[in-house]
Amino acid sequence: MKNITERIEDQDWDSISNILHDKGYAIVKEVLSKDECNSLIAGYNTSNNYRKTVVMERYRFGIGEYKYFNYPLPDVITNIRETVYPHLAKVANLWMQVLNIDTIFPLQHEELKAQCHEAGQTKPTVLILKYGEGGFNTLHQDLYGDIYFPMQLVLFLNEPGGDYTGGEFVLTEQIPRAQSKAIVLKPKRGDMLLFTTNFRPVKGSKGYYRVSMKHGVSELHTGERHTLGIIFHDALS
Repeated sequence: MKNITERIEDQDWDSISNILHDKGYAIVKEVLSKDECNSLIAGYNTSNNYRKTVVMERYRFGIGEYKYFNYPLPDVITNIRETVYPHLAKVANLWMQVLNIDTIFPLQHEELKAQCHEAGQTKPTVLILKYGEGGFNTLHQDLYGDIYFPMQLVLFLNEPGGDYTGGEFVLTEQIPRAQSKAIVLKPKRGDMLLFTTNFRPVKGSKGYYRVSMKHGVSELHTGERHTLGIIFHDALS
């Protein structure tokens, strides 16, 4: 089996980028193997490589728990973060261009990380989330500081319909002067979902305009659900 970097680079990134530009999200199938998913899940309770645990009920974020990884990140996570980022940076720069925003993102992740650290954002934002029956995540955006990258990804570590029911991934799109649109997704174990962190451009009759987006998780009916969230910018704390 090819390693994770080869599997990511073998994807049709032109097609993925076009879908991401058109919709604000894209699903990439079978990025992680079943064994890799199980290894990440097992590490939730056994690894010491976490800097912070958040019980979501305490902050009214939902019902569930998540843990932030510490640096150095596990190799598989570093490889995913550094391999996916350059492809997304090209789309992000196109978004900035069509929205007339004076921001250019570097094409290598190490350079973005250096910008974060210069601004005092030194804490890694990669996290693993765990939900049980009745668990959910309220709609939100993962910004963490003044410097943020406009896209992120989540890897699904359990099989919907087998390991759990419910627990759909939900995106909402707030179009200016209109009602919000809900997008409900159900990726399978090992799939990678790429999506916008904050906003995306939408083409209208007078050019592109900015649409705000949030994401969350619907209530689990049964079972247990784990996901790995990879955010490309670092946090203040």
